[in-house]
Amino acid sequence: MHPNKIVKSDAEWKQVLAPEEYRLLRKKGTELAFTGKFHDFKGKGTYTCAGCELPLFSSEAKFNSGTGWPSFYQPIEQDAVEEHLDVGFGVRTEVRCARCGGHLGHVFDDGPPPTGRRYCMNSGALHFAPA
Repeated sequence: MHPNKIVKSDAEWKQVLAPEEYRLLRKKGTELAFTGKFHDFKGKGTYTCAGCELPLFSSEAKFNSGTGWPSFYQPIEQDAVEEHLDVGFGVRTEVRCARCGGHLGHVFDDGPPPTGRRYCMNSGALHFAPA
C-alpha cells in the first residue's frame, strides 16, 4: 500500500477528472487501440497518473509494442503500481496506481528485455511531464 494513499468518493472523482479520465481510471475502461494521445508519442519525460500525478513510467522504458497502446517494460518505482487479478475479459493482470487506485491498464509477460514485461496503459489514464 502506498504511504500517501488518496481516497475519494465517486462523486469527488467525477468533479476532479475529465469524463474520459473518469471512465478509464474509476470505471476500468479501455481506449480503442491506436486512438490514445500517447500510443505513438515520442517525447522525453515522465508519465504520471492522471488521477493523482504520481510518477509512473519514464519515457526511457517506453517501447513500440505494436498493440496501439503506450507500452513500458517497467515502472519508475515498482511500488508506484499495484497488480491485481482481472477475470473480466479472460484472465489478465490489471495495473492500478498505487496512490489513488486508478485503473491504468494491464501488464503482460511478452515485453522486451530487461524485464520481459509489457505494461500496456491507457493514454487517457496518464499525463506527461516533459524532461
